Amino acid sequence: MQSDPILYSTRDNPVPEGAVCGFVTTSDGVRLRFARWNPERGGGYGTVCVFPGRTEKIEKYFETVRDLLERGFAVAALDWRGQGGSQRLLSNPMKGHVRDFADYQLDIEALLKEAVLPDMPGPCFALAHSMGAAILLDHARRGGSFFERMFLVAPMLDLSLLKHDVAARRLARTLSFVGLSRAYVPTRRVRPMHEVHFDGNRLTSDEVRFARNLTISMEQPQLDVGPPTIGWVKAAFDLMETLADPASARAIRQPLLMVGAGADKIVCTPSIEHLGTRLIAGAHIIIPGARHELLQERDLFREPLLAAFDAFIPGSAAA
Repeated sequence: MQSDPILYSTRDNPVPEGAVCGFVTTSDGVRLRFARWNPERGGGYGTVCVFPGRTEKIEKYFETVRDLLERGFAVAALDWRGQGGSQRLLSNPMKGHVRDFADYQLDIEALLKEAVLPDMPGPCFALAHSMGAAILLDHARRGGSFFERMFLVAPMLDLSLLKHDVAARRLARTLSFVGLSRAYVPTRRVRPMHEVHFDGNRLTSDEVRFARNLTISMEQPQLDVGPPTIGWVKAAFDLMETLADPASARAIRQPLLMVGAGADKIVCTPSIEHLGTRLIAGAHIIIPGARHELLQERDLFREPLLAAFDAFIPGSAAA
């Protein structure tokens, strides 16, 4: 990890103007990279905190940051522990690892207490994707009170990738129990970046945005992270089972909107619909035909996503 915090531009993805980049330190001693922006005009609408998914980094959300700034919001963004420009947790920095998903709650706390609440306007809202959205749901389940509202995109409530779900859960727990939690999860060969192509990808149908994100990884490979460890997978299964418990839906009193992608091949959209019907103060919508990375999708899908944000988050200048 770099000694000084920095954000990286590419030709088609420059750093939004006015960025302040720094590190915060969690209560268990992990250094996290963050960035924040204040809008040039307007203001006073509050701050939107952006929480990426697994393997993602702040740079991937520069376009989203601009969208939020244009709506009059201040913006803060975070790299979760173990990825992006934040501290890696194992000697092999490419291993995507976490001991327990509860540790990510310390990342939220550090960002808010050290970088947002002292210097940025309230109220605070959360915009989170995939793994980040699941972590924010867990934050709400635990009674977290940092955010006025949450906008959760394709939350990781269950996986669509697994053919043998029950067996995978048992295997992950068994291998973690016998001391293999830090080993890579068994997987097919990971293709190097120069072999990654748009055709056949499961993330987005937007070729331009796909190429933009690939360029970030090609030019700044130190921000990337490889396949998850067995321990990460076991911890993810634990969280997904907790969120599937009917008691979790009753415990979540946070106003929130979940947005699912109708053609998602990464997370299970029916699980989003199922939880959405049980929430006391939450709701859900599905955008038909969209793939998993809704904020990186074609405008055909991205525009209704942003319209839903404008309708749900009070104060948006675009509403």
